[in-house]
Amino acid sequence: MSRRSAEERREELIEAAIRVMIRDGVARTTTRAIVGEAGLPLGAFHYCFRSKEELLQSVIERIMVRALAPAVASAVAGAPVATVVHTTLGAYWERIRQAPDEHLLTYELTQYALRQPELAELARRQYRHYLDVSQSSLETMAELAGIEWTVPAPVLARFALGVLDGLTLTWLLDRDDALADAALAQYADYLLSVARPREP
Repeated sequence: MSRRSAEERREELIEAAIRVMIRDGVARTTTRAIVGEAGLPLGAFHYCFRSKEELLQSVIERIMVRALAPAVASAVAGAPVATVVHTTLGAYWERIRQAPDEHLLTYELTQYALRQPELAELARRQYRHYLDVSQSSLETMAELAGIEWTVPAPVLARFALGVLDGLTLTWLLDRDDALADAALAQYADYLLSVARPREP
């Protein structure tokens, strides 16, 4: 069997940690369970990570990248604003539907981190990143559609995050696709109501 590099083992441990946390919950996840899931010796964990907290940070960052990869990539420059908005929100929502367990884990990680003084900053960084991605997505939508938002970008980004976060958590609880789609359509209508043609 070929030797795996430290970076390969680190990647395997992050992915194994995600699987174990989804299965057992964050609080019950142990380093022993993670290395067992990855098929690695216990020493591999301490070689790749200084602490469980460092691993949790890597897990949060990995899930953030997956969850918030810019959905606007699916929109087309020059398309009508309604098309850009609906395409972007649809792409975002499809990722939620495809990986519900990972999205549920993001909420659990946030709550867990907030209750641990040494990890609370991770939760704050997590949501600062969400806000940055939210604002960037809104700016890209505006650029693609040739419009500007009538609401200040930081306010609209926070509102967008609150709406999508709430819709996601509610859907994770009841899995009501019809109501989720209707609520998402209402949010799209709101975005269209605060869009105006860009000044020349």
